[in-house]
Amino acid sequence: METRPFVPWEQMNAFMIDVFKAYGVPEEDARICADVLLESDRRGVESHGCNRFKPIYIDRIVNGTLLPVTKIDIVKETPTTVVMDANNGMGMVASHRMMKMLIEKARTYGMAGGAIYNSTHYGIAGYWTTMAEKAGMIGISGTNARPSVAPTFGVEPMMGTNPLTFTMPTDEDFPFNFDCATSTVQNGKIEYYERNHQPTPAGLVITKDGGTMTDSGAILKEMRKGNCALLPLGGLGESTGGYKGYGFTTIVEILSAALAGGPYMKALSGKNPDGTNRMYRLGHFFFVINPEFFMGLDTFKTTAGGILRDLRASEKAPGEEHIYTAGEKEHLAWLERRDKGVPVGESIQNELVELRDKLNLPYHFSFED
Repeated sequence: METRPFVPWEQMNAFMIDVFKAYGVPEEDARICADVLLESDRRGVESHGCNRFKPIYIDRIVNGTLLPVTKIDIVKETPTTVVMDANNGMGMVASHRMMKMLIEKARTYGMAGGAIYNSTHYGIAGYWTTMAEKAGMIGISGTNARPSVAPTFGVEPMMGTNPLTFTMPTDEDFPFNFDCATSTVQNGKIEYYERNHQPTPAGLVITKDGGTMTDSGAILKEMRKGNCALLPLGGLGESTGGYKGYGFTTIVEILSAALAGGPYMKALSGKNPDGTNRMYRLGHFFFVINPEFFMGLDTFKTTAGGILRDLRASEKAPGEEHIYTAGEKEHLAWLERRDKGVPVGESIQNELVELRDKLNLPYHFSFED
């Protein structure tokens, strides 16, 4: 049962918009960024929601590794493709523009694809693929990130957690939405563990001597030093399929960098050799597929929904009550939270109050009573 206090959605949205604006983000861009962050919390994916508002976005604007005004350059465009330079601005703003362009192209030509380089953290990947789904299309996206994942048989952090995300329309109340990292755990989850004074489960992180770590705070510090790394999906070695996750992580790294000719792996560390900050220069890719150019949207939605229903109706393991399909838990989280708001732990409460007081904003939060 949830014991943390809730902040109403409207209040959290208005607060984040005002904070973004105070740090130089134009109002329309601030609205996009706030909505992306809150969408993560609406889905119950707290590792990418307001949990990251201050440390990943505001703090990076302050330290100069994220520019508040996003200057977007269209480097190359064809009827079905776009290559975009985000010029180290808000990755969420560039991604929003990209998806709007690709949806219109796919509406005309059936498929479209795009790549962005010189970008920054673009929030929850499923936000972008869901933009396609809401337009009656299939969305696919991925992004590289600062190096934190070791290759199979390796111990050095080389690639990011590199999510590979798909959202597809169905005839149900929610879409099929598969949005996860290609590593056993993402950085944001370890940050969440650290904020809530919880250990990271054993076996998700490998150290230089082949061991594991569970101290979440220590993991975050040592990973930036290159002394430990996350494991790819499947875990250690080949016996449990770690090479499969390693392959998917590499696919995302290649598509995120090579389609736009951008930097990759160690060049995305956000640090110079002397330890000073530098721009992250991340890359993202996006594909949109219009089912109307195949056998039609209604056929696609009915077939997709039938597949998901058959999966949920299949025989359950002993002791299990429900088989879930991707996107279902996120839908249930929204039903649970929509009338309550965003649950905020103590560390996030402190950040909200700190930002409010620093900027002298006229907000009072219920958890202060």
